[in-house]
Amino acid sequence: MPTPSVGPEIIAFYSETIDESERLTGSADGVLEMVRTQELLRRYLPPAPARIVDIGGGPGAHARWLAKDGYEVDLIDPVPRHVEAAVAAGFRAELGDARALSAPDATYDVALVLGPLYHLLDHGDRIQALREAGRVVRPGGFVAAAAIGRYASLFEHVATTMLTVDRVRDAVADILVTGIHAPGRKGFTSSYFHTGDGLVTELSEAGLRDPVVYGIEGPVWAALKATEQYTRESLIDSPMFEAALTAARLAEPHPDLLAASSHMLAVARV
Repeated sequence: MPTPSVGPEIIAFYSETIDESERLTGSADGVLEMVRTQELLRRYLPPAPARIVDIGGGPGAHARWLAKDGYEVDLIDPVPRHVEAAVAAGFRAELGDARALSAPDATYDVALVLGPLYHLLDHGDRIQALREAGRVVRPGGFVAAAAIGRYASLFEHVATTMLTVDRVRDAVADILVTGIHAPGRKGFTSSYFHTGDGLVTELSEAGLRDPVVYGIEGPVWAALKATEQYTRESLIDSPMFEAALTAARLAEPHPDLLAASSHMLAVARV
């Protein structure tokens, strides 16, 4: 099967505009995302040394802590800059596309899809990526897939006051209706923003069993982001960060608060 091509605007965004190696460590809301993703995944991970494929794993932010915990991790990403950084950090990493993995069936115990769904605008492409993740996981293993929440852009741009800019306000309005940040629009690359119900439906359509969706950052992440931005002080070790983390944990059992998170994490069995 030929490897599908990833949009050039996505490659350019991660190669020239943003440094993904700093996203989960350089800001309080990024660290909140990392801490919550770790604690959610650790509820499901089998004992080390299980085999994990990190699909769309970027430069290795999650591969790093998984390897430290004793897991055997293979990383796949479509961005050459990311693969080069992951290899330089000592990980097994290769260029690839989530929709056409090279691994044989039932190779891994766990598949992480913590980025590809962000940038697959076509419904069929998202289903194909989830099916591929399920294909390479042994029966009884699990797939964990992250998605950007439908309302994340609204909350983020309130935190940054970018809603005062007409083009940003128009883009956010379109995302709220369609879930799509179209290619060519400024501020972000082409992206899809999920609802919780939509994410569950897609995992089920891909043949994955018993999907459960969690809000990652909880309802206070945007306030954390805004405070850090306007005080110009790091809040990573602050009481406000601890409060935001506590709020995320408290909100987790309440479905009505799922939409308040910037990202969601879905876990489903193969």
